[in-house]
Amino acid sequence: MERSKKREKGFTLIELLIVMVILGLLAALVGPRMFGKVGKSKQKAAKAQISLFETALDTYRLDVGKYPTTDQGLEALRNQPDGAERWDGPYLAKRIPLDPWGHPFEYRSPGENGDFDVISLGADGGQGGEGEDEDIVSWKGIGETDE
Repeated sequence: MERSKKREKGFTLIELLIVMVILGLLAALVGPRMFGKVGKSKQKAAKAQISLFETALDTYRLDVGKYPTTDQGLEALRNQPDGAERWDGPYLAKRIPLDPWGHPFEYRSPGENGDFDVISLGADGGQGGEGEDEDIVSWKGIGETDE
């Protein structure tokens, strides 16, 4: 067998290691910036869900004459509660979703800040907080304070 003296083409181990180091550095620089945006996008998703609840609640009130009580909750948008004769729902096409962090939304009517309050407790699932733990509420925008 005669071998050609032509060198086979391909990458050396050193070249592959250099490429892997460069990719690792890029991931280390870009990754944290991208993951920082995940929290903000979850907050925006929670605000969008609350906005959909507000629209459905307003439609419910137009039909029934009042908002669902705290005891009836957001479930009144899917299933006709007792005493709601003019109910013309369901007002939401799908079941009541959890917030982006997997917690149920809180609903109060009458609310402390209006006819009703819809609240997502944020990433920590508890009252208050800052950043990703901030509560998302129906009566103010993301990052807006009570001052």
